[in-house]
Amino acid sequence: MRLKKCILYFGLMFVSLIALLASPTYAQEQQVYVIPLEGEVGVAMEQFVAMSINELEGNPDVSGVIFTLDTYGGRVDSAERISDMITGLTFPTAAYVNPRAISAGVLLTISADHIAMAPGSNIGSAETIPDTEKALSAWTGVLRSVAEEKGRDPELVASMADQSIEIEDVVANGKLLNLTASEALELGLSDMTATNINDVTQLMGMSEAQLVDVEISRTVRLAQILTSTYIAPVLLSIGFIGFMIEILTAGFGFGGTMSLIAFSLYFGGNIMVGNAGTAVLLVFLAGIVLLLIEAFAPGFGFPGVGGILLVIVSIVMASSSFTNAMVSLIAALITSIIALILILKYAPKSKYFDRLTLVTEMTSELGYVSTEGKGELVGKEGIVTSYLHPAGTVDIDGEKVDAVSEGTYVETGTRVKVVRREGRRIVVKKID
Repeated sequence: MRLKKCILYFGLMFVSLIALLASPTYAQEQQVYVIPLEGEVGVAMEQFVAMSINELEGNPDVSGVIFTLDTYGGRVDSAERISDMITGLTFPTAAYVNPRAISAGVLLTISADHIAMAPGSNIGSAETIPDTEKALSAWTGVLRSVAEEKGRDPELVASMADQSIEIEDVVANGKLLNLTASEALELGLSDMTATNINDVTQLMGMSEAQLVDVEISRTVRLAQILTSTYIAPVLLSIGFIGFMIEILTAGFGFGGTMSLIAFSLYFGGNIMVGNAGTAVLLVFLAGIVLLLIEAFAPGFGFPGVGGILLVIVSIVMASSSFTNAMVSLIAALITSIIALILILKYAPKSKYFDRLTLVTEMTSELGYVSTEGKGELVGKEGIVTSYLHPAGTVDIDGEKVDAVSEGTYVETGTRVKVVRREGRRIVVKKID
């Protein structure tokens, strides 16, 4: 009986093994991820690449990654960090330039194992801004290092950033190297001219692999725009200009609204990319509170100064680097000063300025008179009825007139004298 059981047991095992060996086996399908590097190279792109790589590193089916490039460049520090992420990948990588990899895009391109370029595409012009000897030396050092690591000509790559590098029959002294797809292939910088992404998979030896496109989310695209080295100073400029308009006019209106929207977009973009958090917002809000206190208090004192300082500190804290913050702030302040001069010179003479400055209707029933309909006022004296900050109202001969103080803020109840009339604007001066 035991012998029969043993024979039956081993017989079933044998049949099972035969069935397993005879069953068809399926090869695991290769997957090649396609990650787009589009727009300005900055913190937003850096964050997008980091999230994309984190997702695919946990996928056992991933066999390679293709980075498609369409960029005019951007920040050097972000380019270096993205380059480190690409060179740190453990599976094959390829860069597909379509249609351009300019400036910082050069480093991203040469960081991949394989380089392909679309017909009509170009690569190069990687000079740093500002073009100081220290910055250029550090940047060309990074380009040379990565080029050597990936088996590319380091001198060829460095000549894209350094005008002093001369290569016979390639680039003259004083010129930055910029290559077309055919030139890059001829000089060995690229491995092939690829008409489409399938050609790139063939270059990688993965022509049968499944392509998985990684999409750039709307949030990332918005963050790229808001944190752009061009857009950020514009937002700050609008914020400061709106604030100045609000200070120069009575009540809360267009200027304040414009300022809050611009600052909200600036900080919102930096929150999206992780540069700003609760602490930055608290510093900024504290600055706004102090500025509001100043707006409703006579004179320009500690609340105003403290508010401006806190706003500036919050902007520096929200930026990814002190240098970028200073560049944005300086550009914004210069633009704001120019705008302030233009506002003070032309706005009071325009009928549209009233729409910005007046939030209530001042009728004759309430004791107000139009400066246009009033006779000669120059030389007359009156009493301030609403705080001149510097715009407000003055009682002249029992009639309320819109007026602007000359250079200083004037408290309610102070006697003033009309010194001149500029179009629709009545200018008054405090009587000492």
